[in-house]
Amino acid sequence: MLSTFDIGIDLGTANILVYSKNKGIVLNEPSVVVIDTVTKSIVAVGLEAKEMIGKTPEKIVAIRPLRDGVIADFDVTTDMLKHVLRKASKKAGFSIRKPNVVVCIPSGSTSVEQRAIHDAVRNAGAKKISLIEEPVAAAIGAGLPVDEPVANVVVDIGGGNTEVAIISFGGVVACHSIKIGGDRLDDDIIQHVRKEYNVLIGERTAERIKMEIGYALVDHEELFMDVRGRDLVTGLPKTITLSSYEIRNALKEPLLHILEAVRATLEDCPAELSGDIVDRGVILTGGGSLMNGMEEWLSEEIFVPVQLASEPLESVAVGTGKALQYISKLQAGVK
Repeated sequence: MLSTFDIGIDLGTANILVYSKNKGIVLNEPSVVVIDTVTKSIVAVGLEAKEMIGKTPEKIVAIRPLRDGVIADFDVTTDMLKHVLRKASKKAGFSIRKPNVVVCIPSGSTSVEQRAIHDAVRNAGAKKISLIEEPVAAAIGAGLPVDEPVANVVVDIGGGNTEVAIISFGGVVACHSIKIGGDRLDDDIIQHVRKEYNVLIGERTAERIKMEIGYALVDHEELFMDVRGRDLVTGLPKTITLSSYEIRNALKEPLLHILEAVRATLEDCPAELSGDIVDRGVILTGGGSLMNGMEEWLSEEIFVPVQLASEPLESVAVGTGKALQYISKLQAGVK
């Protein structure tokens, strides 16, 4: 059956999610593409490609075509989107031909970056494309009443950037976007291990450390983890033991930047909406918000209740799909 179909795409730095109105989330895969540099052909996309990071021969490279929430490699992104739409249509159970697509964009993106996302989705085969700001999509996906004149505060910590926004009456009242997200935290862990132990670890190992023993700046019971990497002095494999306290200290700087963005956004809030924020609090979405102690730490620092969205990783994708019914109200945020 061929039909024009409405779908929402969360084009994230770390993961790409596709939401369909009838089936919910039909695809959730890493935004990674593996390319053969000789033939320029795509070897793998998504989960399969992520498994290959750091393990491929010279002529095959793993690329992340999205950096900091925007397109870094246009052609590869287009090819990745074609693969993703094809995979999603298989999972949805019928052929998606020329779908209507709503794609989220970082709130601080320039018109050039927005045009790149628009063109990449069009080249991948979409018929009608609407763009929606990421915090608005996250708020809709988290079930907040974005079309009412009350303050909804969303902190979306993604792979490439963190967006903090106050949304009221379908639009963004105040917003701060910083290029710090899960990737930056992984990099800081890699640098810390290199500096302290002279051991080189890969991206995927750093991500595992962050997920297992990474903590926001709160007191907790100390955890330990054995990690394998390459000794930079001898060049041989080596196993070291890391503590959750040292990882917390290694992540201190980027976490304080995130806190600064939250504070700056709350300072820009109109007085009338400040009362709502005290009552309603702040909602956390995005993969970075799953870090141990994140809710507790933020609520201690900003003296406002902080809670995690029910599905933080999927909020933006769900909101992007559901945004179709809000599109007329959200025209301010949609190009």
